[in-house]
Amino acid sequence: MTTSAFDSYRPPDEGGRRRRRTTVRDSVAGAARSVARGGSGWLTGDGGGRREAPAVPEVEFSSYYGRSVVKPMPWKHEIPAYLFLGGVAAGSGLLGSGASATGLDVLRRRSRLTAMTAVALSGAALVSDLGRPERFLNMLRTVKLTSPMSVGTWIFSAYAAFAGVTTAAEVGRMLPGATSGGMGRLLRLLSTLEAPASVGQAVFAPPLAAYTAVLLSDTSTPVWFESRAQLPFVFVGSAAMASAGVQMILSPVDQAAPARRLAVLGAATDLVAMQRLEAHLETRGIDEPVSSGRAGSMLRLARTLTVVGGVGTLLAGRSRVVAVAAGTALAGASALTRFGFVEAGLESARDPKYTVDLQKARLEERRSQGTVHDSIVTAR
Repeated sequence: MTTSAFDSYRPPDEGGRRRRRTTVRDSVAGAARSVARGGSGWLTGDGGGRREAPAVPEVEFSSYYGRSVVKPMPWKHEIPAYLFLGGVAAGSGLLGSGASATGLDVLRRRSRLTAMTAVALSGAALVSDLGRPERFLNMLRTVKLTSPMSVGTWIFSAYAAFAGVTTAAEVGRMLPGATSGGMGRLLRLLSTLEAPASVGQAVFAPPLAAYTAVLLSDTSTPVWFESRAQLPFVFVGSAAMASAGVQMILSPVDQAAPARRLAVLGAATDLVAMQRLEAHLETRGIDEPVSSGRAGSMLRLARTLTVVGGVGTLLAGRSRVVAVAAGTALAGASALTRFGFVEAGLESARDPKYTVDLQKARLEERRSQGTVHDSIVTAR
């Protein structure tokens, strides 16, 4: 037999293995000590005068096969419709309470009926998205103050209850000859409850208009999360001009002066808040979803209609035709804002670059502030 034939029966070279492990361990420890002394080495990619190549190359972050890092919300048209109708309900309730206090009977009646109709349609859109009505009822089983969904459900329910009382009082006044018997007693009870319910409706109207913005912002969707400081102002302004626009369409010119004032205030708030929101997203490098594509087209059209509707509102004090046209433009602008912003958020979730770029930017900010330090674990 040859010498090589016996090599397979020899035990492994334990001494050689120990020597190799010692050499690797000493090399890593020496490099770590060099870095700790402020020198440069192979681990940092700077070999000083020797210019050694880095052992570990810079990592380029990306998603797995370009898949979404954040799962897009499985929302369809029901959710932006729910957001828009909730805003119309909130502003209409506020107008109805103000009209009740100032004696504008036509504006009060039509605002309250609009508020109740919008609440019903908004609830129907939400239940349609949830799939089963009992899912909405299950959210009322508890109160969780840290959950915008839980708090928003209770705000919506409380507003709907107050709106139901004020609307029932209006319907009772519209029924002829319903002043005697059981119906008469019910109407007298509603008359007693009407004033407190009107106050409650006015109190819950602003939270109803704003909580949906908090609901969107409390997600990991890049555009929605980064808009958390400006989005409540956008939604409140949008709700104001939408509800005021609807009442400019439904109410006579001589009754709609409060609606016109609310429309101008809402349009101005919406324009300023949306401009700041887009500027903020641009500084974060994720303004593309709100400035291009389908969402960008809707938001640009919404801005144009807001300006047209606002100018028309200023000229609508004597013209019913101008009032209807301006009100229609404002309501349409509000709807496009909700639908466009929802679409922009979904688009930012579909493309992984928005999530990854934001994470890298936040990491660099923390490093510059000294709140994150890169550390090297050395072997001794």
